[in-house]
Amino acid sequence: MTYTIKQIADALGAKAVGDVDIVIHSLAEPAAAGADQLALALKSEFANTLTEGHAKAALLWSDAPWQEYGLSGAILAPRPRFAMAGLSAMMDPDVAFEAGIHPSAVVHPDAVLGEGVSIGPLCIIEAGAQIAASGRLSAQVFIGRDAVIGDNAYLREGVRIGARTRIGANFIAQPGATVGGDGFSFVTPEQGAVERVRDSLGDQGETQAQSWARIHSLGAVQIGDNVELGANTCVDRGNVRDTVIGNGCKFDNLAQIGHNVVIGDDCLICAQVGVAGSTRIGNNVVLGGQTGVSDNVFIGDNVITGGATKVLSNVPAGRVMLGYPAVKMDKQIELHKLLRRLPRLFKDVATLQKGVSKSHDSD
Repeated sequence: MTYTIKQIADALGAKAVGDVDIVIHSLAEPAAAGADQLALALKSEFANTLTEGHAKAALLWSDAPWQEYGLSGAILAPRPRFAMAGLSAMMDPDVAFEAGIHPSAVVHPDAVLGEGVSIGPLCIIEAGAQIAASGRLSAQVFIGRDAVIGDNAYLREGVRIGARTRIGANFIAQPGATVGGDGFSFVTPEQGAVERVRDSLGDQGETQAQSWARIHSLGAVQIGDNVELGANTCVDRGNVRDTVIGNGCKFDNLAQIGHNVVIGDDCLICAQVGVAGSTRIGNNVVLGGQTGVSDNVFIGDNVITGGATKVLSNVPAGRVMLGYPAVKMDKQIELHKLLRRLPRLFKDVATLQKGVSKSHDSD
């Protein structure tokens, strides 16, 4: 798939300058770009490496001095990284899917498939499942009983969608993602050590051996429009009420969302995030990689957590949190600086103690 500089700029709402008829076959980093590739020089430090490659054209920022880089043409965008979203969509050589059902797939007669749906090899579609128009299922995808998936879904290899799950339009699930597994809910006949530790903040009390009884997951999962799940991400169904994910949420790989969790719109959940059961998360929340969120807490709108943050209590809207346990980021950085000064402080205290000791000896 090829485009001229002008065609790309027009599609992105950007400005084409210089030789706008240069034909682009693919994208490349500046130092590795060939003559028929568009170099992605999104900021000046990237652009400085253009001379190491052979690009004739590049994607640059609005007021970039493009001619100084020896280019014949350029695309100038107010926010080049945002332009990358549209540009990457244009240049993506995605696997072609043909409408129809692969002979090895098993589709229940009561399943409902919309117009243009593609079902890949070894897929299983159970009774009552509904896949709306233009859905694309790669190999070995499982869709459970009475699950409903909206228009234009793209389910990669090995995706599992559990029974009664409801998913909106434009859903994307990367390989191995699982929606609708049972929640992690177990209880002992008598109050156990875990419950006592939560109440006492550390004291197990008198312990006794007990077996765990399983609380079955009777709820399902509801997912809004324009949601994407990363590879091997898991979203558990609710115990009684549903687990809910709002519109526009994006999940990285290996995220775990527990039962009964409610997530608002346009949240960004990074890799290895774990959210425990019955937690509520507002809109436009960003959870950095390896963030852990305790059960039954609330995170307000527009909260951001840094990597490896552990949220153990409610977080008001708009906070930026870091650390274990999570505190405001500026406070955590201050604490870290103080911690680094402790060795010197101990050394100073030891020196003072020696001085005091000598003073007493002389008396």
